[in-house]
Amino acid sequence: MHPLGGNALLKYSAFAWLALLSVAACQAPPSTTAQAPAPKPEAAPEPAKSVLDSGIASYYGKAHQGRRTASGDRFDMEKLTAAHPWLPFGTRVRVTVTETGRSVVVVITDRIPSRTRILDLSVAAARQLGMIRQGLAQVVLTPA
Repeated sequence: MHPLGGNALLKYSAFAWLALLSVAACQAPPSTTAQAPAPKPEAAPEPAKSVLDSGIASYYGKAHQGRRTASGDRFDMEKLTAAHPWLPFGTRVRVTVTETGRSVVVVITDRIPSRTRILDLSVAAARQLGMIRQGLAQVVLTPA
């Protein structure tokens, strides 16, 4: 038998058990307040598109309709195409008018032998850019 006796051991065991419960009761209850969701990481800003070229653009139409371009295609003034001095044929570029912000994506199909203009657009492209009346516009070319 235990030196403290059976009842004493039971008393001390009960006392130890109560002490543990009281310590546990003193602890803070688990938080029931809703935590604010972690802020979503901001989307990475879209990388600035590199400017391929900028300058004056004009357009060409009826006089060239059906003729072969430098790439070998037949010119169609109702397609979204353009002539540029050095961009490779088949390159898709976004042409943006700096004054209005209007833009259109065209395919380079021809060459322009001008020292004053960087681009000759088809009638369809010029129409979308709103430059039919004035005939010329300051533009910026970026990758499409």
